[in-house]
Amino acid sequence: MRASRVAASYGARVAVAESGRFGGTCVNVGCIPKKLFSYAAHTREDFEVARSFGWTLGEPKFDWPTLLANKDREIARLNGVYEGALTKAGAQILRGRASVVDAHTVELGGRRYGAQHILVATGSWPRRPAIPGRELAITSNEAFHLEKLPRRALVVGGGYIAVEFASIFQGLGVETTLAYRGPRLLRGFDAELGEHLAEEMGKKGVAIRLQSNLARLEPGIQVTYADGSVQEVDLVMFATGRKPNTAGLGLEAAGVKLAADGAVVVDAYSKSSVDSIHAIGDVTNRLNLTPVATAEGMALAKTLFRGEPTAMDHDNVPTAVFSNPNVAAVGLSEERARERCGRVDIYRTAFRALKLTLGAHAERTFMKLVVDAGSQRVLGAHMIGPDAGEILQGLAIAVKLGATKAQFDATIGIHPTAAEEFVTMREMST
Repeated sequence: MRASRVAASYGARVAVAESGRFGGTCVNVGCIPKKLFSYAAHTREDFEVARSFGWTLGEPKFDWPTLLANKDREIARLNGVYEGALTKAGAQILRGRASVVDAHTVELGGRRYGAQHILVATGSWPRRPAIPGRELAITSNEAFHLEKLPRRALVVGGGYIAVEFASIFQGLGVETTLAYRGPRLLRGFDAELGEHLAEEMGKKGVAIRLQSNLARLEPGIQVTYADGSVQEVDLVMFATGRKPNTAGLGLEAAGVKLAADGAVVVDAYSKSSVDSIHAIGDVTNRLNLTPVATAEGMALAKTLFRGEPTAMDHDNVPTAVFSNPNVAAVGLSEERARERCGRVDIYRTAFRALKLTLGAHAERTFMKLVVDAGSQRVLGAHMIGPDAGEILQGLAIAVKLGATKAQFDATIGIHPTAAEEFVTMREMST
């Protein structure tokens, strides 16, 4: 979407081949509907907190079909917005599944189209682990279209999608288990984030099973783990990773090099092993986030059609996980910082948010700064708690600009907010 629109604004003639709904994973079965579901799941706690402020409420009642219908209406609106934006930009829309014939030719519906440049931006698709009975489970794709909520759900995985959907199901009243093969959640994030998130999700009622592998699924649905234990649930959802969507596109025959997982191998300018064929987004399996993909698209358009070779900078990209509670991070984890810099200073704090102090909720916000011991540059900022993504977006600017701990300290906090804690942490942790 972004690459096409920007390229067209630079004067390029652009055609877009699309076999599904416009907007890709993010709009249809990713960020947008997921965040809407997350809002719905968090609302239950809002009702509970409201009582501590003196509001008298009846027993809240949730209706899944209403949420589903409202979500579908909003997604359909966005589909139209995206298609309209392409048309307005002057791009030609080709409906159907395209394949690459050679370095300058694409085929769709029995017709061939020539192009100076070909861009592959086909995203990724959920994986299912190779265990007996895996066809009995769903993935995140199907989770957005369930006819009814299950009474008991098992979510398998430990990354973004797994913890988000476990939180969504639990928040909407589903008895939820999260099973992950690893020792902690959110591999790749700062270790303390995964540890604290598991603790907080457990407080909210999610049953978390770490270092748990599934052996098989049987109709019912009966789940057998590798350790021999058995669990009965009404729904199993695999959130066990995604695979680049390159199968059947003709890329290898056209000379495009693919990685072992099917990802298109590209250079810093998103060029594949064939000079005229480029790839961006999840299909390259670099940093699979929507804003990264759109930035890669803008960089590529500048490179090809504006005469400004622009490499995508994948360092210090902020990210958020919309679990309950939210997680957000920018920059290096403590583990990566120690590998890269050796000596680091760590600042951390944990506290109960002011909003929760009048009631019984025990959720604790967690914040952490990772600082280079020599230069005192802030290398990473990490948070678990309400609105973590909103807070870290602003902090990301400071980390990107190379702000030092002294500059954080010199910044006056906004009181009373959770965000001010990032500029008031003074004592180093051991």
